[in-house]
Amino acid sequence: MSKSKTAAIVLAAGMGTRIKSALPKVMHPIGGRPMVSHLLATVDRIAAERTVVVIGPDMDIVSRTVAPRPTVVQADRLGTAHAVLQARRELEGFDGDVLVLYGDTPLIAPETLERMLAARRTAPQPAVVVLGFRPAQPGAYGRLVMQGDSLEAIVEAKEATAEQLAIPLCNSGVMCIDGARLFGLLDRVGNDNAKGEFYLTDIVALARADGLTCAVVEGAEDELLGVNSRAELAVAEGVLQARLRRAAMDNGATLTAPETVFLSHDTRIGRDVRIGPFVTFGPGVTIGDDVEIKGFCHFEDCTVDTGAILGPYARLRPGAAVGEGAHIGNFVEIKKAVVEPGAKVNHLTYIGDARVGAGANIGAGTITCNYDGFMKYHTDIGAGAFIGSNSALVAPVRIGDGAIVGAGSVVTHDVESNALAVARGEQISRGGWAIRFRERMAALKAQRKKEA
Repeated sequence: MSKSKTAAIVLAAGMGTRIKSALPKVMHPIGGRPMVSHLLATVDRIAAERTVVVIGPDMDIVSRTVAPRPTVVQADRLGTAHAVLQARRELEGFDGDVLVLYGDTPLIAPETLERMLAARRTAPQPAVVVLGFRPAQPGAYGRLVMQGDSLEAIVEAKEATAEQLAIPLCNSGVMCIDGARLFGLLDRVGNDNAKGEFYLTDIVALARADGLTCAVVEGAEDELLGVNSRAELAVAEGVLQARLRRAAMDNGATLTAPETVFLSHDTRIGRDVRIGPFVTFGPGVTIGDDVEIKGFCHFEDCTVDTGAILGPYARLRPGAAVGEGAHIGNFVEIKKAVVEPGAKVNHLTYIGDARVGAGANIGAGTITCNYDGFMKYHTDIGAGAFIGSNSALVAPVRIGDGAIVGAGSVVTHDVESNALAVARGEQISRGGWAIRFRERMAALKAQRKKEA
């Protein structure tokens, strides 16, 4: 196989004891997507021919998430070298370049991996390329000991001399290795250390002992955040959100208070979109050009077309589709419903399992009653229809084009086009009744107070 081929081994078997969760660590999301999925998306961008994910026992949820990529199980967690060895069968006969990555380090950029691959393929074609970085606080990170451009050794912090601890260049754990030599090196790694584990970092010393060269490529610290706790998960989320906000603004969106806007990995925002403070985009949201989103809105799995106005406090749930120039106002919830161009749903309304026709106007407090405790039913509101405030439309029901529903109606039957429907009890007025009522109740209250 050509040396230009690339494979990736993703280590994802860690139990994540510090994160204190029944969910495998790599499945915890940032930007609305599991950490391991972020990393695999990056691997896809560098066009790796083979990708193998190393998981622990009882991690079926990880297998399902990374499918169709193969997974192998590290039954006994005996260190990083042991974990990589579990991929031997899946990479049998592969002699290209093998990237070793970590499922809990989700923010690494494809450009960084490309630089590692380029270094592996450039004379003198080092057997191992290590991704280094310069953290603000090197602390317990292993130090990379260099001799010119050559990596001489990786020294763990607890074993380093004072001089070595002063080295600012640290080991991220990510490596690019000559696939023809990888498993031969791994087979020689021992476990004569305090933890009795087989460390991947030992292959650098083994390669140097064989007269092979090793090299370092540097990456940014925020790319190499490893997530081992809830606090570190929050830090990773913050880094990703900063990237997503910057990308949205670079592509022509205005964020009034960027630090309060939360986006997902797949949020799509058009040009000249104006986004107010405290807006949240869950996964699967697409916003067209020239849309105004006022503060405190929440969107997920929905689409908004050009020129629409939303919020404040609007909620678009999965399946919501807002048409061109439509208005979705304050405290309005749309779920699995199409709001066609120019329609207005401006106040305190729930529209679920429905179509709101072009140019229709939905009054404050309107509810589509779409669920009977067992099944969901559809409401169809025609173009140009007017639904009066505080109306309940009991699905399945159809309101024809241009029809008017009087305020306070409970509509249980179809309304034909251009008709008026009023469905409410007859109003009764009794003169002087309120005065007599107040007198009677005041007397009763006084009597009870006296008896007490």
